[in-house]
Amino acid sequence: MAKSKKQFKTEVQELLNLVIHSLYSNTDIFLRELISNASDAIDRLRFESLTNKALIEAEPEWKIKLFRDEDANTITISDNGIGMNREDIERNIGTIARSGTRAFIEELKKGTEVAPELIGQFGVGFYSSFMVADKVTVISRKAGDDQAVKWMSKGDGSYTVEDCEKDSRGTDVILHLRDDNKDYLEEWKIKKIVKQFSDFVEYPVAMDITREEFPKDDEGKPDTTAEKLKEIEEQTLNSMKAIWMRPKSEIKDEEYNEFYKHISHDYTDPQEVIHYSAEGSIEFKALLYVPARAPFDLFTREERTGIHLYVKRVYIMDDCKDLIPEYLRFVKGVVESSDLPLNISREVLQENALIKKIQKNLVGKILKTLKEMQEKKPEDYLKFYNEFGKVIKEGLHSDYSNKDKLQELVMFESSKTDSGTYVTLADYVKRMPEGQKEVYYICGDKRETVEQSPHLEIFTVRDIEVLYMTDPIDEWAVQSLTEYDGKKIKAIDRGDIDLDFKNDDEKSDDDEKPKEDGQYKDLLEFIKSKLEDDVKEVKISNRLTTSASCLVTDEFGMSAHMERMFKSMNRDAPPSKRILELNPQHPIVDIVQQLFEKDKDNPNPKLDNYIQLLHDQALLAEGSPIKDPARFNRSVSDLMILEGSGLVKKAKAKKGKKATSD
Repeated sequence: MAKSKKQFKTEVQELLNLVIHSLYSNTDIFLRELISNASDAIDRLRFESLTNKALIEAEPEWKIKLFRDEDANTITISDNGIGMNREDIERNIGTIARSGTRAFIEELKKGTEVAPELIGQFGVGFYSSFMVADKVTVISRKAGDDQAVKWMSKGDGSYTVEDCEKDSRGTDVILHLRDDNKDYLEEWKIKKIVKQFSDFVEYPVAMDITREEFPKDDEGKPDTTAEKLKEIEEQTLNSMKAIWMRPKSEIKDEEYNEFYKHISHDYTDPQEVIHYSAEGSIEFKALLYVPARAPFDLFTREERTGIHLYVKRVYIMDDCKDLIPEYLRFVKGVVESSDLPLNISREVLQENALIKKIQKNLVGKILKTLKEMQEKKPEDYLKFYNEFGKVIKEGLHSDYSNKDKLQELVMFESSKTDSGTYVTLADYVKRMPEGQKEVYYICGDKRETVEQSPHLEIFTVRDIEVLYMTDPIDEWAVQSLTEYDGKKIKAIDRGDIDLDFKNDDEKSDDDEKPKEDGQYKDLLEFIKSKLEDDVKEVKISNRLTTSASCLVTDEFGMSAHMERMFKSMNRDAPPSKRILELNPQHPIVDIVQQLFEKDKDNPNPKLDNYIQLLHDQALLAEGSPIKDPARFNRSVSDLMILEGSGLVKKAKAKKGKKATSD
């Protein structure tokens, strides 16, 4: 096929500019990325050859080799892996076939402080080549094909693709180094980079090393009077030791950290390392990591690198979703088992009993580690929770078998904590006054909003702690968190509230009690008739102390907060009516009652306005829109005028009295 010139997709052009000019603070990373890609290519071929023996003629010597050419000013990274055809090259290099690419680029534009942690999440590590090279050439031949293909770009927004010749399968990436990057041709520098970043790669990373030695004399000793002879020998630069197979006592923190960066493409050290061997009826080895930071697309990614699965040292896949549940998707690492069949497929994995046992073991170990972090290193756990708390809460709804463990891990702000300080359910229960039967919570968009909720009033007066659930996921997750330590978990804006117990500092006698519904029975029925399209019921409240009214969700109804969430996602919420509660201690309720009794047979229009104002006030207090803003504004203006006229009359009367006395 003839040579063709094409333009990069817009996203790739932007990405190239960011990579070249601002992305990396350490340009050594390019070699790590390319070696990692080469390792992945060999992994892929080994896996494919399990079911297609024709892809490899005989058991090959898997290898990644580095070539230096000081005359041409090039460094080549070569592998004998799966290789690529023309279609593969254009898909893998000409575009970035990942959802969220635009968001990824926007994150990179924010600055170099965040950007390095994101590289690799969208398969963009290859583009780091352009940090050190002004031209990159890729020559590749796919396993099973006879035709090779050549790709070339100068990083200027375009690339060329053409057919070419290549003796063997695999890929050669040739970097034409810039003049100011010639130090990457130095043997010592390449060896240092490979040792630092790629020592744990499973395949040999080799390079021809030049040795200079004096020739031997007749006695076999170096002849220092003669000119040194140059000898070239291939040397393996990495140890190739599977770190997860080594004893923990032999592994340094730096080694753990570098292996994590190798498999995750993250550029920060992990927060926690979990390295253990399971023995007994089920045997496997695992090296798992809890990252220090969440990727920006934690909730949107379709593809990711999670748990690598190996069977008898053979790579099977890099994201074995059957090994850990979705809510632990942030965990990275490696699991190796000798009991699984080598030719296991994703479909077989789902039904494999051993995989299910491994998953149960892994989840238990991860949750135990998080609990230990919470108890022994609370500051570290707080950092973790700020990054991944939302994901942990998903487990409350999806992993019933581990619900008891998960509910110990979740934390919330509360009416007795400062902003940014969290309380566990266990802490809450310990502080409950004697006689309190329920754990109380309220959901909202943010702390500042829920703190102003009228539903909190009686709890503030009684000094009863209320949990603030302000994550978007909270109201959904708490549906599965109905009880803790024998205490029902209760929303304070839903159903009836029973506070029939006393704190130690509350009066035991002569407590003021709200007036009975019976005193206002006729008024409540009248108000309900006026608001029948909007409310399900009107009743006297036992939760209000200063506000005149509030809206309460039925025990099994949809809350106002949930309705707003549905609307924010452009989804229609099922129609629901809430209960309007009135505060009998508030003067406005007495005024409404007097107006109602005075004109019971011929209601005063002013009464209708007051009733509508009570409902509108309740809507505004919960953060919901009112039905008729114009009417609300007129009613408020009328009240202001009425109040103002009263003040004017008082002022005139006072002025008149003063004049008379004078």
